[in-house]
Amino acid sequence: MTRASDDVAAYLTDVISFNAVDILAYFERRAGTNDAADLVAETMLTAWRKAADVPRDTTEARMWLFGVARNVLANAGRAERRRWRLADRLRLMLQPESTAPPSDAGADVRDAVARLDPDLAELIMLVHWDRLTVTEAAQVVGIPASTARGRYQKAKEALRAQLSVANP
Repeated sequence: MTRASDDVAAYLTDVISFNAVDILAYFERRAGTNDAADLVAETMLTAWRKAADVPRDTTEARMWLFGVARNVLANAGRAERRRWRLADRLRLMLQPESTAPPSDAGADVRDAVARLDPDLAELIMLVHWDRLTVTEAAQVVGIPASTARGRYQKAKEALRAQLSVANP
C-alpha cells in the first residue's frame, strides 16, 4: 500500500468505527434485529470497495456512509421481493392441475409404509412418491443398485403383507 492508501484506509476505519452503532440502529429500525448485522456487514464491505469516494469532511463522510446503508437496504428489499416472486411462481408451477385428493385418501398405504423398516420405506417412497427409478433411488441412499433391487423387492412384499392384513 502507498501512503495515500494507508491514509484512506485509516480514515475509513475511523469513519466506520465512529458510525457503526448508528448504522446498526438504522438497520434494526428498518429491517429488524435478525437482518441488521448482515446489512451492516454489507454496508461496510461496500464502503471499503468505494473507499476512494469517502468525503474528507467527517460530517459528509457520515452522510455518505448512511447513503451507502440506504442503498444496501434498498438492494436487500429488492432481493427479498425477487425471492418471494420466485417462490410464488414455483408454488404455482408445482400446484397440481386438479383438486387435491381427500386428506384420508391413501392413509392405509401411508400407515403401512410408516411401519416398514426405515431403509425399506425410503426406497418405496423414492420410487413411488418421488418417481425415481430403483437405480436412482440407490444413488440417493448410497447403496449399489443390485442391493437396492433386492431391498425394493423385500419392501414391496412387506408392504403387500401389511396391506392385506389391514384390508382383508
